[in-house]
Amino acid sequence: MSEALGIIWRRVLTGALTVVGAITLLFLLIRFVPGDLASILYGPRVTDALRASLAERMGTDQPLPVQLVLFLSHAVRGDFGINVISGRPILDEILGVLPNTLALAFSALGLSLLIGFPLGALAAVRPGSLADRILGVLSVVLITTPSFVVAILLLLVFSLALDWLPVAGAGTPGDPVDQLAHLILPTTALAVGWIGYLARLVRASLLEVLAEAHVRTLRAYGVPEWRVILIYALRPALIPVVAILGMALGDLIGGALFAELIFGRPGLGTLAYNAVVSRNFAVVQATTTVIVLVYVTANIAVDILSGLIDPRFRRTEGEAAR
Repeated sequence: MSEALGIIWRRVLTGALTVVGAITLLFLLIRFVPGDLASILYGPRVTDALRASLAERMGTDQPLPVQLVLFLSHAVRGDFGINVISGRPILDEILGVLPNTLALAFSALGLSLLIGFPLGALAAVRPGSLADRILGVLSVVLITTPSFVVAILLLLVFSLALDWLPVAGAGTPGDPVDQLAHLILPTTALAVGWIGYLARLVRASLLEVLAEAHVRTLRAYGVPEWRVILIYALRPALIPVVAILGMALGDLIGGALFAELIFGRPGLGTLAYNAVVSRNFAVVQATTTVIVLVYVTANIAVDILSGLIDPRFRRTEGEAAR
């Protein structure tokens, strides 16, 4: 138990350092982006006095190291300041749209697993069959097709031509049916590539497990094939799939930012895009901080889950610690 807690603490500490490093890098990079929020806010009426006043309100009149320390100290408390354009707390704006982004990313991940896993398992239990060959071609097509192309095709077919699903938005608040209808197309567009990737990963992993000595021994003793696959082969085959879920979720969150723009969904992507266009760097910093935090948290959770599934992981980590 103490060994497991030690592993968790090391993962959390590594994740915290990663978050701080990523936020610091993003903070510095944003300072090199050209543009002037004062010019956008005040237009041709902008003066040096207005620029100085706005810089003082946003804290950008301080030296860069002081700005960074202040930002990190406030971010730890969840205080990202006030959006000078809307006059609302930035954290409130983020929390208002974050559920839409997370719902889209997790829905795409769930759809990828729901379709990709059984397809990969089917191909693995029948290697060389017609289904295996078809899956091999289909998975390559799915992986290599850009998600924005899929999104446009889905809009053209199911929204404009057939008028089956809504074009844009996130649905009416409080109406789960309408929200689900608005979620179908962007979820499908995001999930397509990962369906193909997970199918290939599951196939390769399950084939490797089925070729191991203990599986051949079980078959030699006459254990039914379904029992060999479901009870003795699937669990170890899950290990590489679980290990990749953190990266998959991070990629899907990144893809969700673009899908929100294509499908007109309110979310972190729309909020960040509008902030970049208006040179509202405080909002850009806050949204990127939240995205990094979600990504790192997902990877820590996946690392811990991998340790629970694979006892070898715990032994390896324990030996490394000693």
